[in-house]
Amino acid sequence: MRVDLFDFDLPDERIALRPAVPRDSARLLGVDPHAQAPLSDHIVSDLPLLLESGDALVFNDTKVIPAQFEGLRRRPGPEGADVTVSVSATLHMRAASNRWWAFLKPGKRVKQGDRIEFGGSTGTCLVGRLDATVIEKGEGGEVLLAFDLDGPALDEAIMSVGHVPLPPYIASKRPEDAQDRADYQTIYAREDGAVAAPTAGLHFTDALLSALEDRGIERHFVTLHVGAGTFLPVKAETTEDHRMHSEIGHVSAATAEALNAVRARGGRIVSVGTTSLRLLESAASEDGKIQPWSGATDIFITPGYRFRAVDMLMTNFHLPRSTLFMLVSAFAGLDTMRAAYAHAIAKEYRFYSYGDSSLLKKADHE
Repeated sequence: MRVDLFDFDLPDERIALRPAVPRDSARLLGVDPHAQAPLSDHIVSDLPLLLESGDALVFNDTKVIPAQFEGLRRRPGPEGADVTVSVSATLHMRAASNRWWAFLKPGKRVKQGDRIEFGGSTGTCLVGRLDATVIEKGEGGEVLLAFDLDGPALDEAIMSVGHVPLPPYIASKRPEDAQDRADYQTIYAREDGAVAAPTAGLHFTDALLSALEDRGIERHFVTLHVGAGTFLPVKAETTEDHRMHSEIGHVSAATAEALNAVRARGGRIVSVGTTSLRLLESAASEDGKIQPWSGATDIFITPGYRFRAVDMLMTNFHLPRSTLFMLVSAFAGLDTMRAAYAHAIAKEYRFYSYGDSSLLKKADHE
């Protein structure tokens, strides 16, 4: 399909720079492709009334780490002295206990064997300093970094040296601050490893979770470590030519069994966010049964895809021409989602990571 089919104009003022307070006071657009009036306006705290007893919400419990760094690239010069260049890095996906794939800026001149010093310019790898070696360059512009620290010591240094990886459409408008450490994290995050938040989950509060439980709606957790590749623009002219990024995920045997039981008794699986959906669809067999699953997924969902595991999707509003707008268009229908986004813009909904949300019902797929 042509990528320009997924384009739309978004006024700059519709991009949210801070989340709603409280979190569940954000607006929620109901989208039902089967209804005579397919669009309905709500707030997130209405969610228990929009679901039914016996439904199950599936949350992504990944935890955002401070995955952005400033540093110096060092390389021996022609006369012996090191040549240094300032660089910034965003970790993308963990490859080993001491290795991460990362995006570097500027990245084109980086070579295998280059040394990168993050967080400080003197001393050895102590608090406030983190060193790495470029050991490989990938096809997508990323590099594989081998850090001098390993395992828990590396994790501790990342927490000390790194910054919250705010999405570029926020970071270009204001700097990261202390409030983002709390705002850009779900209240149920527990598995370290994401470099971007599963943003649909940012709307949940303890009060909302209690109300959902009182309504008889189950909640289950999967883990997909969201990578920085989620923000990469689609540069290809057709979806067939786009190379999707990979992300590491896990669905436990207990969660798979519980979700299959929900479907067997007629309940609906409601994915909180596109990350949970992509993982569940990766773990589902052709007959829709969810299997225990662990590994990397690069599933790319576009119109024409047959959804096997998920019945409803709660998700924020996504960028034009993005893989995520393609995904929601596959789920609820391209025409329906174009109308939904036009409605959201006209009604001044707030877009992107800190913005408002939507609750989509799946369209019939012949």
